[in-house]
Amino acid sequence: MNALTNKVAAEAMLLPSNERIILVDELIKSLNLPLQDSIDKAWAIEAEKRVEELNNGTAEAINGEEVFRKIRSQY
Repeated sequence: MNALTNKVAAEAMLLPSNERIILVDELIKSLNLPLQDSIDKAWAIEAEKRVEELNNGTAEAINGEEVFRKIRSQY
């Protein structure tokens, strides 16, 4: 960390824990990461797509044991 980051971190540690939680929350929000709702929605869409592919025959299910056996054999 650079000097400014170290200073900000040291100052933040002087805050009461509830204020640090608020600060952490604000810092995380500032990163513009996807929200859990949007992540959940994306996974639901992907799951529905995969079920449809299995149902219409454009995808083939592979036994999990077979998948892991192939992975182990490669590594």
